[in-house]
Amino acid sequence: MHVAAELAIDGGTPVRKSMLPYAHQTISAADVEAVVSVLKSPWLTTGPAVDAFESAFAARIHADDAVAVSSGTAALHAALHTLGLGEGDEVVVPALTFVASANAAVYVGARPVFADVDPETLLLDVESAERAASARAKAVVSVDYAGQPCDYDLLGEFTEDRGLDLVIDACHSLGATWGGRPSSGYGRLSAFSFHPVKHITTGEGGIVATDSPDDAARLRAFRNHGIDKDSRAREHAGSWQYAMTDLGYNYRLTDMQCALGVAQLARLNEWLKRRRAIAALYLEGIADIPGVRPLVVSPKAEHAWHLFVVQLELDRLRVDRNAVFDALRAEGIGVNVHYMPVHLHPYYQRHYGTRAGLCPNAEAAYERILSLPMFAGMTDTDVADVLAAVTKVLEAYRR
Repeated sequence: MHVAAELAIDGGTPVRKSMLPYAHQTISAADVEAVVSVLKSPWLTTGPAVDAFESAFAARIHADDAVAVSSGTAALHAALHTLGLGEGDEVVVPALTFVASANAAVYVGARPVFADVDPETLLLDVESAERAASARAKAVVSVDYAGQPCDYDLLGEFTEDRGLDLVIDACHSLGATWGGRPSSGYGRLSAFSFHPVKHITTGEGGIVATDSPDDAARLRAFRNHGIDKDSRAREHAGSWQYAMTDLGYNYRLTDMQCALGVAQLARLNEWLKRRRAIAALYLEGIADIPGVRPLVVSPKAEHAWHLFVVQLELDRLRVDRNAVFDALRAEGIGVNVHYMPVHLHPYYQRHYGTRAGLCPNAEAAYERILSLPMFAGMTDTDVADVLAAVTKVLEAYRR
């Protein structure tokens, strides 16, 4: 009978000597030079590099315009502000997402209401969203979880029938498509993130994409304190005059960061190809490992693979997810968990009265999900190490 190797957490030899992170940026000499060139220029912020990044990004996702901001969270906040939401309004948000998807509604004075997710894809369940949307609902924030687009056929029909604005949280899904069309194109506004773990990075940063000139103008004022003209526009006009027409924030993205964004965007297709190749290796390898299964991918979706999330089959294991997490970390595999359902966080329970049982699919998934390392710089050997560690740990913990 085969005896499983001793786990590193129990004193055995780990699969890897150094930790493989779950995500990591890739920075080239061209990226460094792009930033240095801005440092040598007259404009460090609100300058020409911002315009260049916005134009390049909008072209890449086939949007009419894109407005750069300081983070993905700022992008979501700006998007919901642009809709004119406020006190008394409700925003439907999937429970299984990063807290920013719901926090943005709170920032504008609206109330987030949580919908459940599909148990196989962990994407927003449209039927649950329909039940969650009361007469006070004004918008839906869809989250392309892990990089897979939501079912925008169903979501589009639902939001159109109910007269709801659709805001796409595309922070995971740059490069993804639904039915051959960029998934970000299905909403009125789409928010992206350029945190270092994402497909491209500006250090920190985000962008809102839109096809509406009016929305774009409001977004640009919002990121600049609600002021109608930024410093570059005033410089071009030879004027000091400006007016604050609305309450806004300082959500500007610098020229240094935008220059990095332009350089990174040039390699997006290459990195998407690599992420998809890594995902294919994972899918092939996991098929042979009892006790774990990947998320289902729709045939209409072209996945961007920001994350590679698996669900543990806990009925086949004698430990819980946390034990598997700890054991894999001990083996040198930097797994992560995305995410604790938002309605289970103490803030939402304290201020909005949310409780366990509200979204059972999201809650059940949270107990068994793990994110395996996924970034374009991973080698095939890295992937093999992850699969070896998963095999080793699950074999040791199998019932």
